[in-house]
Amino acid sequence: MSNEAQQLDPRALKATSVKAEDPAAQTPEPSSLKITASGSDPKMFTLPWELPLSSWPKDLLVNLPRGISRHVVRFVHVGDEVYAMKEITRNIAEREYEMLRQLQKLDLPTVQPIAVVTGRHDRNGEPLEAILVTKHLKFSLPYRALFARTLRPDTAERLIDALAVLIVRLHLAGFYWGDVSLANVLFLRDADAFSAFLVDAETGELQVNLTEGQREYDIDLARTNIIGELMDLSSGELLPPDVDEIAVGNRLVDRYHSLWSALTDTSNFSPDEMWKVERRVNKLNNLGFDVDELEMNTTPDGKTVLVRPRVVDAGYANRKLLRLTGLDVQENQARRLLNDLDAYRASTWREGEDVEVVAMDWMREVFEPTVRMIPREFRTSIEPAQFFHEVLEHRWYLAERAGHDIPMAAAVESYVKTVLPKYSLDSKTVERLNAEADSGVIDDQATYYDSGMAGMAAGEDGDGYFAEDDPDTAVWAQ
Repeated sequence: MSNEAQQLDPRALKATSVKAEDPAAQTPEPSSLKITASGSDPKMFTLPWELPLSSWPKDLLVNLPRGISRHVVRFVHVGDEVYAMKEITRNIAEREYEMLRQLQKLDLPTVQPIAVVTGRHDRNGEPLEAILVTKHLKFSLPYRALFARTLRPDTAERLIDALAVLIVRLHLAGFYWGDVSLANVLFLRDADAFSAFLVDAETGELQVNLTEGQREYDIDLARTNIIGELMDLSSGELLPPDVDEIAVGNRLVDRYHSLWSALTDTSNFSPDEMWKVERRVNKLNNLGFDVDELEMNTTPDGKTVLVRPRVVDAGYANRKLLRLTGLDVQENQARRLLNDLDAYRASTWREGEDVEVVAMDWMREVFEPTVRMIPREFRTSIEPAQFFHEVLEHRWYLAERAGHDIPMAAAVESYVKTVLPKYSLDSKTVERLNAEADSGVIDDQATYYDSGMAGMAAGEDGDGYFAEDDPDTAVWAQ
């Protein structure tokens, strides 16, 4: 293990028992089936691992929209769960599983790795590629599926803003992506914004700290890829005609640099301006970040105080709402729910009571009765917190139009009838999106190294990081 690897966060070092080899190594497949998983669901053994993924029975598959990928990808029912299966070479599968485990241990927004399956052979004993298994991120969609619906004109900009936050969070943790694009991200609605989750870590590399050159390479590549992806959407008449693809790509660069500066720059104050420290922290809180530690130093002459955030973590509103109510939602959703909780507290004249007690009453009297009104057929299409937020928005528009307050039940009924159906993607649209996704499958190792791994070469060289044994990782062999 290199000295740099030893300096990594211990949570990442102990993320998994899988020890990924160099992806370019020509190591033969194991002679028998081996499943390394982050759980112990025996149903994993019942799947038809002896078949190529593209030939799996339809009764196992889930008809969800897939993003464009170099590899064969399918959504599969495993008991009560839905997993995404990606068929790739063993070394790459193990490396990506290891990387996703590390990122998950660091509480970064990625899909959850479930297993890596190697040693697959068909009924004639011929070797098959390995499969990486991740958990389907409920309510998420790839960007092409989002644009297949009727969306606001600023959707592209809101996706870019979410991607900028994701890249900053990954870079702060020392993750060099090497292949940033909309196609490698899943998006969740987050009140009026979106949250972005990394879904493809094939070319990623975790380091102690990134150089400015590595960060700028990621951002420049992201800009180039995003402009191309938006132009592709435009040619397919999925992008609103007034969207400027180049301006949207430039927006990512600007948003990234602005957020990075807010989170990492050193501020200069005079000793009698310490109130500005609180303002700096409040600004970060408003951006959705918590500051656990501030580094404050004075200049030798004592006339200037230098202040820099040292430990910054995302999820300020999320953690506050979770503490008060037990609801674990996206950051902007949490901020909206907290605002409604504050309004409830004021309207019931309970500002003097413990907020924890008021929060439980708000849950029982306001939030839970509302989300119970989600029709059964839409319960897999929209998160309860997002439903609540959109009902509040709809109620406000109805009240403005009517000139008086609208009862919550009436607002829900109107929203369910007029707005919620727009969340559905019909089966023909899903089939078209998945056909487009399959048309991008290459599954050719030489092509992969010529394209995807080229990004990694542009950054600094890094060693492989071998994780130690992890007690919640099961290794099954047959």
